Amino acid sequence: MRRCAFAISLTIVALVAGWVGWSVFFPGPERVIRRSLEEIQILATFSASEAPLAKLANSRKLAAYFAPEVQIAVDVPGRPVQVIQGAEDLLQALMAARAQILSLKVRFLDINISVADGRQAAVANLTVRGSIAGEADELVQELNFWFQKSGRDWLIRRVETVKTLR
Repeated sequence: MRRCAFAISLTIVALVAGWVGWSVFFPGPERVIRRSLEEIQILATFSASEAPLAKLANSRKLAAYFAPEVQIAVDVPGRPVQVIQGAEDLLQALMAARAQILSLKVRFLDINISVADGRQAAVANLTVRGSIAGEADELVQELNFWFQKSGRDWLIRRVETVKTLR
């Protein structure tokens, strides 16, 4: 009887350890995308004390989350429509933003991720809240991020403003 209980307990422990190990080493697409968005949020946030080399390095790290053929079209009320096509244009825009803006705080809220049936594409709908140093109002905008699977990575291939009724 004791041997049977020990064997059952050992089996349960092995199954739980296997499940935990599997989920850590082979996370699902939603978890990978959510983690990428968290890292993007951190990299997009910067302060006035950021060193010039850190600006370049963080801009490059941030651009690495996007596909080479990325297309971005963001329409923020009261500002001109921002259109970026390609990774090189994105990197230039990121470095220009860090040079022109004293500091920026970015937060992603209400993240909803839908993975396509083939698990090769996904869409993340979220609200971006940004605070720019020297501006009284926060920027709040709902965006869709389209991801594509590239090897083991999920890269952003398109970002667009969600059209709302105004």
